[in-house]
Amino acid sequence: MKPLASFAFELSRAAAVAALLAGAAVPAFSDEALDVGSKVPDAAAVKEGLFPEDQCKELEASGFKCMGFKPAIRYSLPASSFKVGSAELPELLKKQLDVFADVLKSKRGTGRQVKIEGHADASGTVEANQTLSQKRAEAVKGYLVEKGADPGMLVAVGVGSKDLKNPSNPYGGENRRVEIGRVPQPQQ
Repeated sequence: MKPLASFAFELSRAAAVAALLAGAAVPAFSDEALDVGSKVPDAAAVKEGLFPEDQCKELEASGFKCMGFKPAIRYSLPASSFKVGSAELPELLKKQLDVFADVLKSKRGTGRQVKIEGHADASGTVEANQTLSQKRAEAVKGYLVEKGADPGMLVAVGVGSKDLKNPSNPYGGENRRVEIGRVPQPQQ
């Protein structure tokens, strides 16, 4: 029988390999966003990425001691998804969000929160970009709620063009995006 630490490492490594095989880049740090790109993610991978502590609960339910878990992943959906000046959800983004909605439906009433960050490129004024990014975040939240996610667990935030994905091309489409990730819970 393998030691639990070895088992946990293998789970982490397997998740990274699965992400790579799915064509996604694995972030080097937990505060970096995993770029989903033009692929529709796997629901199991999204669940594991947003709610990694669930694996510990499953281990403990099986009689094992959990020695910790990797940090939750923040997802960037997708590069160049929004048209300039628009908060309309493109069809590819809707297909990606359908997977997130399925995962979030299973977490209704858990008290967990998920942050939806809207982003803009630098093509507008600071004020216009802030408003537009908030509209993008709200559009994604509305879509997820329409698909069954608990509105109380979703926090929509616009960050304008403050956090460009590609600062060397501030007007590039990859800067017009939405990122979805967990809101950190206070330490007890």
